Parts: sequence; C-alpha cells; structure tokens
Amino acid sequence: MSNAQKIALLGAGHMGGALLAGWLRRKSTGIKPENVIVLDPSPSDEVQALIEEHGLEHAPAMTLAMSTQVATVLVAIKPQMLDKIAPTLAPVLAPETAVISIMAGTTIKRLETVFGDRPIVRAMPNTPAAVGAGISVCVSNLAGEAIEKSATKLLSVAGEVEWVRDERLLGAVTAVSGSGPAYVFLLAEALAGAGFGEGLPRELADKLARQTVIGAGALLAASEKDPQALRRAVTSPNGTTQAALDVLMGAGGGLPELVRMAVNAAERRSRQIGADADNG
Repeated sequence: MSNAQKIALLGAGHMGGALLAGWLRRKSTGIKPENVIVLDPSPSDEVQALIEEHGLEHAPAMTLAMSTQVATVLVAIKPQMLDKIAPTLAPVLAPETAVISIMAGTTIKRLETVFGDRPIVRAMPNTPAAVGAGISVCVSNLAGEAIEKSATKLLSVAGEVEWVRDERLLGAVTAVSGSGPAYVFLLAEALAGAGFGEGLPRELADKLARQTVIGAGALLAASEKDPQALRRAVTSPNGTTQAALDVLMGAGGGLPELVRMAVNAAERRSRQIGADADNG
C-alpha cells in the first residue's frame, strides 16, 4: 500500500475551483491544505486567491517527484485538453494513483486509454456544485468500497453523490441533472418574460420569476411529498393555476412531452460525444 496521500487538482477553472473551495471550507472531509496540489498554468482569480490564502502547492504540471506523493488526481480540465495534457501526465503517475474525471462525455474506456490500468472514476456533476447544492453521479472501472468512499468524500463538498454500475446510464444522467439547470434557468427566463408581457415592470417580473423558482426548489427539498403531490396541492379546481396547467399540459402532451423530447435529445448527444471521443 502506498503512503501517498495528496490530492492533485488538474484544472482550476469554474468546477475545479468550486471543489477546491469545498475541500478547504468543509473540515469534515479531513483534507488539509498541505495535502492539496493545484495543477494549472493559469488558475482562475478565485483559485489563485485560495492558493495564496492557504499556501497551497501550485505547479503548471505534474512532475515525477511530485507524483510519488499523490494518491488521487481529480481531472477538471476541458475534454479537448485531454490529448494535450495526458501524454505528459500519465507516464509520471504511480500505478496505484486513482483518477477521478469530471470531464463531460469522456468515457472510462477513453480514460483507460490515456491513463492506463489504474482505478478510474467517471463523475457527472452539475453547476449548482458551485454553491454546494449540486449532485454528482459516478461510475468506476473497479468494484469496491474504497474507491467509492474516496471519490464520494471529494465530490460530496459539491452536493449529493450517487453511484451507478452501468456507465451507459451517464448519458441519461447528463441529460437530466447535468444539463437540467439550464432547463430551470430557461423556465425562469420564460416566466419573467411572460410577466413582463402581462404588464409587470421588468425588474419586478425578473424578481418574481427568480424567487418563485428558488422558493419552489426549497419547498421541494424540504417536503416529503413528490413533485406531483406538491403540484396538486397548489392547484385549486377551476382556479388560476389550473387554467395555466391546462395550457402547459395540453394538446400533444404539453410541457411533459416537450421535456421528455429535450432530455432524449440531450442523452443521444451525450452518447454521440462519448463515441466520437472513443473513436477519435
């Protein structure tokens, strides 16, 4: 068993920075600043501030001497950067060093091709991770409690963590939770626009739409009821909400059918991106 215990964060952009901030903020993870290495030639301003505040080790790339101390590399770079970075990183990693990837559309097969035979976790987080309210779904090339426990600890600072055994499910995960925040933002945008169209001042319409989405999400989080029950509870027969829902759930399947088609399109695109990368 290796004595290596450091975590190397490869890529210090938006998502990588959110995870780094969570590791340093949440003491329950047991991650000490001296055990974190940031690998990025030009980290974001927020990450640079964390590096300076906590005295983090920072380098543009991994060296062989550095790698002997690293137990886990969390890969948070853009997928198109993988071919540029992996050829210099993979040769210096110890065989037992685990790789956790949060790169969208990058399959375990692809990760094994560039990083070799080692513990690998592919994770799909989403953007609410930036405020600790996200969810990540993971799959590993190894079955075992140790790798799941390690990855869950690192990713839980961004929100909840779930595991699947079938990697093919990550396409659907991407379509629902990975892309899902954009659907909610579009709803808020459309709701504000509709309010403005009914005569509300733009600023008030925007505030009402934003707070309605925030409040509904908070109620959903706090309630033991499912979304369908909560919807029914706020819908009085022949009332204003019912009039609106008659439109949203109307001919051709309405909003539920439109969302189903949207998620299906995102899932198919996710699989296509992964297949293109594997064959590239």
